Amino acid sequence: MLRAVVLAILCCVHAESGTRTHSLRYFYTGVSEGTGLPEFTIVGLVDDVQHVHYDSVTKKVRPTQDWMERSEGPEYWEGQTQIAVGTQQDFKAGIGILTQRFNQTGGVHTVQQMYGCELDDDGTKRGFFQFGYDGKDFLIFDKETQTWTAPVMQAVITKHKWDADRALGQQTKAYLEQICIEWLQKYVQYGRETLERRVPPAVTLHQRKARGSADTEVLCHVTGFFPRAVEVTWVRDGRDQLEEGVQSGEVLPNQDGTYQLRKILTVSPEEQRGHSYSCQVDHASFTERQNYVWDPNMRSSDGGPPIGIIAGVIVGVLALAAVITGVVFWKKRQGGAQKSDYSKAPSKEGSDTSSDTAP
Repeated sequence: MLRAVVLAILCCVHAESGTRTHSLRYFYTGVSEGTGLPEFTIVGLVDDVQHVHYDSVTKKVRPTQDWMERSEGPEYWEGQTQIAVGTQQDFKAGIGILTQRFNQTGGVHTVQQMYGCELDDDGTKRGFFQFGYDGKDFLIFDKETQTWTAPVMQAVITKHKWDADRALGQQTKAYLEQICIEWLQKYVQYGRETLERRVPPAVTLHQRKARGSADTEVLCHVTGFFPRAVEVTWVRDGRDQLEEGVQSGEVLPNQDGTYQLRKILTVSPEEQRGHSYSCQVDHASFTERQNYVWDPNMRSSDGGPPIGIIAGVIVGVLALAAVITGVVFWKKRQGGAQKSDYSKAPSKEGSDTSSDTAP
């Protein structure tokens, strides 16, 4: 469920070319020992572009964009590293507490947190803050009531503790509506040249015979575009948008920071007669929607998508997995701490009070 939420958050942005939404999101993951993966990871994203990273192997908070490295000095990164190292220990303890609460022994377990904010061109603001355990929702913050929702009974004890802390609810709401937005605007200013660039997609159509039938599968491959928001639809006779018989992949990242998407249309010989089919693409880099007509007489592939598409999808899946598994708990201790884009947030599971802050 939590993975689906992550994908929904990453995918559901405005596709209309005239609308612009900026976002700041943080993903945290703590993993139990013995998996071969880093036990603790931090991933920060501005407009779906990773800008910071930490893991328990390197034990360093690092900028992942040149514009972040230029905008903050060495003292900033050293301070954030100290915070992350401390939080790593809290997450390790939290996993131990939750395995007891769920009456689990052994196995691989994860504690996840994700939160962030969005700002539209028209000033509309949105924010979210939630926790997960073993890939399922654990606690979700309701910004309007300033309370926590517990989808599972093991989370109820934590819900009651955090609901009773009215200051925690107020501070979390303030972070989502004010502090997060302020840092988002600052980061967008830092990386405006990168974040607000427009790169048009390359669109190609490929066809192949469907296995075990006389149907034809037509792949519309859209790649190399930025920003991430894109609308791709299969249309019959220039007017009927098709949903039945259409398989849609996820928007995946390319190695160069652009994105790709593919949609496959399956048509029978009967459906081909007397009809035309086209792939329509709308993107912020276009002044108008583009139309790519399928020619049934084009040369078919040998039963699979082109090698370039396969390679691109593998790279995209690995990059997406890095984001999904790189969900981390990043908090900042109060008292003499430097100003940051972190708000008051609950500490590790099981504690009654917290002097910690989180992005």
